[in-house]
Amino acid sequence: MKRVLRDVVLGAMSVATVGAGTVLATSSDAYAQEGTQGAAPAAEQSGVAIRRILVEGNQRIEPATITSYLLVRPGDTFDAERIDLSLKTLFATGLFADVQIEQRGGDLVVAVIENPVINRVIFEGMRTLDEEDLEDEVQARPRSVFTPARAQGDVQRIIEVYRRAGRFAAQVTPQVRELDQNRVDLIFEVDEGPVTGVRDINFIGNEAFSDRRLRDAIVTAESSWWNFFSSNDNYDPDRLEYDREQLRQYYNNRGYADFRVVSAVAELTPDQKDFFITFTVDEGPRYEFGEIRVQTALNRLPEELLRSAVPIRTGTEFRGDLIEDAIDSMSYIAGTVGYANVDIVPMIERDPETRRVNITFEVDEGPRVFIERIDIVGNTRTIDPVIRREMMVSEGDAFNRVLLDRSRQRIRALGFFGDVTVEDADGSQPDRSVVTVTVEEQSTGELAFAAGYSSTESFLFDVSITERNLRGRGQFLRLRASSSSQRQQVDIRFTEPRFLGREIAAGVDIYSLRTDFSSQSSFENQSTGIGLRTSFPVSDRTSLGLTYSLIQDDTEITDAYVSVGSEVVEQCDEANVNRPYLCEQEGTFLTSVLGATINMDRRNDPIRATRGFDLQLRQDLAGLGGEVNYLRTELEGGIYYGLGRGFRASFRGSAGFIDGWGGDDVRINDRFFKGGSSFRGFDVAGIGPRQLIVNNTTGEIEDIGDALGGNVFAIGTLQLDVPLPLPESFSLGSALFVDFGTLGVIDSGNRESIPVDSDSSLIVDDSASLRVSAGVSVFWDSPFGPVQFDFAHPIESEEYDKTEEFRFSTRTNF
Repeated sequence: MKRVLRDVVLGAMSVATVGAGTVLATSSDAYAQEGTQGAAPAAEQSGVAIRRILVEGNQRIEPATITSYLLVRPGDTFDAERIDLSLKTLFATGLFADVQIEQRGGDLVVAVIENPVINRVIFEGMRTLDEEDLEDEVQARPRSVFTPARAQGDVQRIIEVYRRAGRFAAQVTPQVRELDQNRVDLIFEVDEGPVTGVRDINFIGNEAFSDRRLRDAIVTAESSWWNFFSSNDNYDPDRLEYDREQLRQYYNNRGYADFRVVSAVAELTPDQKDFFITFTVDEGPRYEFGEIRVQTALNRLPEELLRSAVPIRTGTEFRGDLIEDAIDSMSYIAGTVGYANVDIVPMIERDPETRRVNITFEVDEGPRVFIERIDIVGNTRTIDPVIRREMMVSEGDAFNRVLLDRSRQRIRALGFFGDVTVEDADGSQPDRSVVTVTVEEQSTGELAFAAGYSSTESFLFDVSITERNLRGRGQFLRLRASSSSQRQQVDIRFTEPRFLGREIAAGVDIYSLRTDFSSQSSFENQSTGIGLRTSFPVSDRTSLGLTYSLIQDDTEITDAYVSVGSEVVEQCDEANVNRPYLCEQEGTFLTSVLGATINMDRRNDPIRATRGFDLQLRQDLAGLGGEVNYLRTELEGGIYYGLGRGFRASFRGSAGFIDGWGGDDVRINDRFFKGGSSFRGFDVAGIGPRQLIVNNTTGEIEDIGDALGGNVFAIGTLQLDVPLPLPESFSLGSALFVDFGTLGVIDSGNRESIPVDSDSSLIVDDSASLRVSAGVSVFWDSPFGPVQFDFAHPIESEEYDKTEEFRFSTRTNF
């Protein structure tokens, strides 16, 4: 059969009448006004009964299916009105390109031309969009019936998709390629045209805020050469409506309660390449909060208690978001005393004369509602049970807003999702509610790189592959390798968050670590170990973890030679009476360690906390088997406080103590070494006890020797997160920080002075003196992954400390 490629035209195909007889109605007559020709002859036959109904021209559709749409049956008389309605009904099915009904004696003949069936839907000329983007929009599908009207409708849908992508000059031409057996290939030829950008964004009527500040408040951005990673610099009508709401919130949260956007107009430039966008606004007067009242009839919720939870003070600038915060705070308070459902209605009264907004919160107990169903939406990779097991309510439970909020925090704390929302809607009955948890999957795989540069020219390179949501089941797997002038490490870490289906996390660690502190402490250590971990919750926000590790350490003292009489021997030779005390720690040792960790988390948000604190207490006991005995205790925690407008203050602190038992001193590789990322401004192992060669007469330091690590440390960090006055598209942030702390104290047997010659001696300074550094961190959420730059300057230090004033790290997600 000849294959023809032709354009699709809107309308029915014209078909000549075949056969002999009286034409009662055609497809063109079906939409003509009543009284036209074609129905008249039927009037002459109105008294004749229909003997048979014959169907002609059908290929795929059964005759019985066609006759089922008719309003007449054999034995009925030829009724022009009913036959005309029958034809309209057949044509409305969309199965036929043309339909004719005629009378041949006593037979009613229905002649049809079937619409072809679509074999394939093909998109040609696409460069910027994927076929999947358009397949989801068009209604045409393989094996569906083709009609020109539907094809034209799909053309408009495709054009709308390109408009949303900023391509207003896109053109789409539908064509059909005719095949045998009444089939066609439907082809959409796309001419995408250029991207329609935003040349300028203007504001009219704004006096309180400049155009630049308002541009930062909206999502749409002006087209710039550096915005090649952003799609917000093209014109999108839907985004423009969102920008109207963003402006309203911006003004509403800065005292302008009467603000409104009069109009938002987009005008195409003369060259039809860009748009000019103009917002006309009416700011209105600036308000402040007036009288704030709370009215409640609930016995266990006194007005004073609710009023104390309202974060609004009379005389302060009006902010619309504080009203929502007040409702959330009072709902939370109500939930803690047993009211799972409360209705809080803010009655807002504006006084234009005094420019004050008086608010009365009316609090009443809401109806008792039960959760009918919990729907999980958006988890394209993570399986439902991983999310449902973090929910603190189940289907059939009483609706509880507090528990739903905590469930949202638990889901966010997984770190699998960029955004998590929990919404409720009416169920099948008035006392039923449907809870919808909507998640936005984000990359949980991470390919991380880290590099550092220090004032002592040491260089660090670290690479790791991490998957925090293995197979969508919430399992954690990390493969890591790092190398530097001080250490080479390879480790594997795996965690199953729900071991045996219970709320118990279990994991295993296998690692090999070679530490080269020959330039800092004159020793090298090869450590190989395996560890088992488990943890479980003991309360809502407290968990207990247990660990067991079996570690083999092989410690070697750096080769050095000294003169003993007339001979030259290694410094650890028994003949050297001044052999360093480190020589006693050379050898292979097996360590068996049992540990326990208590974690407390009282933060309001596990990702970006603005209130609350977290605390971790860890204790390890070595000596239940093996050859090493010690007790190590570490404490770490943080406090967070949001200051508004993107500012956040935080304090993080850590402290630790290790002590040998059973007559053992603490070995050097078990001590604490601080610096680098743990104390910015100082190199790795840059602070703490150190061997020094000093002049016996003046006490001056002649040479700086090895870092020895310490048995005790305490480090704190004060940090202020500062938003940068740059567009959000730059994805830059910063923080000011001050690190302060100390590291010191080693066992008394390791502090002996060793004569070097008649004028100098080798001593150990393990005084826990204070160190302080300050600096700034810059964070860049780059397209390749987050990057952090740390610039630090030591303020308080010892003259033998090793400093590091610049450090950076980066990682990329997959």
